[in-house]
Amino acid sequence: MAETVTNTGTSEPVENGYVNRLLGAFLGIAVIGWGASIFLTAVHFWALPLPSGVEPEGSMAVITSAWAYVGPLPLALLGAGYYATMIVLGGLWLETKHELIERAVFAITAGGLVASAYFVYLQLGVIGEICPFCMLSAAATTSLFGIELGVKYLGGGRIAPGVDSTRVWPSLIAATIAVTVVAMYGITLAPIPGA
Repeated sequence: MAETVTNTGTSEPVENGYVNRLLGAFLGIAVIGWGASIFLTAVHFWALPLPSGVEPEGSMAVITSAWAYVGPLPLALLGAGYYATMIVLGGLWLETKHELIERAVFAITAGGLVASAYFVYLQLGVIGEICPFCMLSAAATTSLFGIELGVKYLGGGRIAPGVDSTRVWPSLIAATIAVTVVAMYGITLAPIPGA
């Protein structure tokens, strides 16, 4: 029978396995965000610049805009770094339930949420075009923060037992590799102007 604990927000008992399922969802969403970011990063490095005379529109208008770079680095590369960090920290959090990791994840996802809101504003209000992969990343970042809030509401990761590393890392690494392969194959199928 599953052990229950009292939710810190209410007096109702909460099954502690629910927290581990939320953290599993956190990891799945982080892997999806990684896939979107790595796809966009590949577009930056392998499909840009566009041939002369090609007027970017839709996703390409967003990807080639002045706001798509921080210095010489594409924002998508920074996003891939963000999701790689969430994958590693999320895996460690699921395994150890360490409070310091939980705090770090909360701070980083809060920062990611603010950045995503700004990037969505740029797409809708300034650039006037939408990049579906950028919006997928924004949805993933918002979901990661929402899951973090849900875990905090339930009492934090500490209310659930740690998960053995042999159950966390092999599947997490395999999922990340599979999503990376799919994203890289997707570049070959993407309708990139001039490619």
